[in-house]
Amino acid sequence: MVTKLFKNTNVKVAYRTKNNLGKLLKPKKTPKPDKYEKSGVYQLECLTCHKMYTGQTGRPFRVRYREHYNNFKYSNNRSIFAQHVINEGLSFGPMDEIMNIIHYERKGKMLDTLEKFYIYRETKNGKQINDRLTVQSNPIFETKVKHSPQGGSTYKRK
Repeated sequence: MVTKLFKNTNVKVAYRTKNNLGKLLKPKKTPKPDKYEKSGVYQLECLTCHKMYTGQTGRPFRVRYREHYNNFKYSNNRSIFAQHVINEGLSFGPMDEIMNIIHYERKGKMLDTLEKFYIYRETKNGKQINDRLTVQSNPIFETKVKHSPQGGSTYKRK
């Protein structure tokens, strides 16, 4: 139809396709996975005193952060970190500033052990917000904390 419109003019019509061989053979880019869509051990850091709340989740980190934030927003007593921020009269920071992913892991006994270790480590460093009654003496954790340059950290934070 377009060709007929320009038949009696000096304008020539060219046709082009978008599905040429170069585009069909080009590898598709896969999006970089979002670190907050995984599960494992995380820490929430108070931006003022730099104390840590260590927790675990079998759900995405983003979902768990939102729960802590909602506990802060609605003054619920379900989050120790939210209680700390409220009691100190502080503001709740954005996820990318206060949440550190410590270890990626699926739900299970390994995740439970990792969480206990990181709570133990922060207690020994005097930077823990978690309930201190949950921390028990552990000679294996103690050895790891003493002999590791980073106090037993497996992953770089942030």
